[in-house]
Amino acid sequence: MRIVIIEDEVKAAKSLANLVAKIRPDATVEAMLHSIEQAVAYLTATPPPDLIFMDVQLSDGLCFEIFRQAKISSPVIFTTAFGEYAMDAIKSNGVDYLLKPFAAADLEAAFQKMAQFKNFFQQQSEASWQDLIKRLDKPESKSSFLIFHNNRYITVRTEQIAYIYIKYDAPYIVTFQQQKYIIQQTLEQLQSQLSPKQFYRLNRQYLVNFDAIKEVENYSSRKLGLHLTVATEEQLVVGKDKMTQFLQWMENR
Repeated sequence: MRIVIIEDEVKAAKSLANLVAKIRPDATVEAMLHSIEQAVAYLTATPPPDLIFMDVQLSDGLCFEIFRQAKISSPVIFTTAFGEYAMDAIKSNGVDYLLKPFAAADLEAAFQKMAQFKNFFQQQSEASWQDLIKRLDKPESKSSFLIFHNNRYITVRTEQIAYIYIKYDAPYIVTFQQQKYIIQQTLEQLQSQLSPKQFYRLNRQYLVNFDAIKEVENYSSRKLGLHLTVATEEQLVVGKDKMTQFLQWMENR
């Protein structure tokens, strides 16, 4: 069995490859790819592997972009640290979904499932993949958050949130009405519950709503400066490594 691993964390990719070697010693991991760009280049230039392990969130975007740029005929087992990417839709189409961290037993079960549906993916048309991508690319997001504030519980609707940021290791929600609330979740957990088309993770500290962006300017030759309709405590900057991805997110509405 020829296997390709698409995972942006090198350590995680090597760990998965080692686990595959223990469970399926006859399998060969032909490539470990770490970005959308690498994956598209490889899958376009080489014969389709027997199986692909694909992390959902890669360094340069969500993995669903790979399906748009390259024709995928191989079965895919998606892996992610979050459970919000339409697990039921993936499973109903014969593609498994491993939630990190997963154990050897989970991987073995995934291999058994792939064996049962060995011919399923080869029979699917490109239209079927596109339908799957559309459903996966629009995960159900939360409509509101329950927040404990001033000794009472209040509800903040998602569309009221201008941005979320970290201060002194605590996440704060800031609304368009310039109200600020501390929330007992990590920024990663909050990001996983919000629509990726509506909210963008600028860096380790800020998650911004598209509707809150007033203007974007060239901060320097390698950075973009962001101005929101709601004041922020510091200048928001998009670094060189995210410039292209951010502008694509802005454009693909």
